[in-house]
Amino acid sequence: MNQKISIIYFSPTGNTRKTLQVMGESISDMIETIDLTCSDYETRNFTETDFVIFGSPVYGGRIPLVARERFFNMKGKDTPCFVVVSYGNRDYDDALLELSDMVKSLGFVVKGAAAVVGRHTYGDIQITRPDENDFMQDKAFAVKAFQKANDRSDFQIPGNIPYKDGGAGGKFRPLTSSVCVKCGLCVRECPVHAIKEDCMTITETCISCFRCIRNCPVHAKNMDTEEYESFAKMFTQKLKDRKENQYFM
Repeated sequence: MNQKISIIYFSPTGNTRKTLQVMGESISDMIETIDLTCSDYETRNFTETDFVIFGSPVYGGRIPLVARERFFNMKGKDTPCFVVVSYGNRDYDDALLELSDMVKSLGFVVKGAAAVVGRHTYGDIQITRPDENDFMQDKAFAVKAFQKANDRSDFQIPGNIPYKDGGAGGKFRPLTSSVCVKCGLCVRECPVHAIKEDCMTITETCISCFRCIRNCPVHAKNMDTEEYESFAKMFTQKLKDRKENQYFM
């Protein structure tokens, strides 16, 4: 299909990005990527002839605060879209409804919504997801939702208003071991610029996304503390049972 699809996401550890890419590629071979993970994006205007896929992880049952701010630079004009949240096998709470409400306020028309499971930031929870089965479901949803581009029917998305408190991120602050080579990758790619030039000092603006831990080329960034390891063990056990993706349209 030759209609351009724009995928717009905040995705510190890549789960949301992978899902949106699979969805986009299932309906078009013309994909525009707008990555809001590490910086704001200039104001972008879309029309009713465009099609957009929005995606975000879930932090404490909400869209991350920093992601909310960056999504507001995207402006639609009766622009069809669908919204996707990726969560770590706990719950997505009000996040999917929040993202839908947000893009509607910006001029987009939501044709479908998905809450998909990916590897949790903490512990060893669903570490192989999204997997091939997830991607098959994502593709089927995307094709069907895209076919509704001219359909004005409405549908319900789970969630509550007012939304629950959340979105600020976690309390854990990554450590840096002596093997750090000061390459600066973590400094450049921190979504909230919380890491100082010395590659070791991490400020309170950190959202505990663990992007720096996942991406460090020498594995210097870590969370090797007794407090975290105890929490991660408990959390992994608590969330061991697989949850399935949910789709709405």
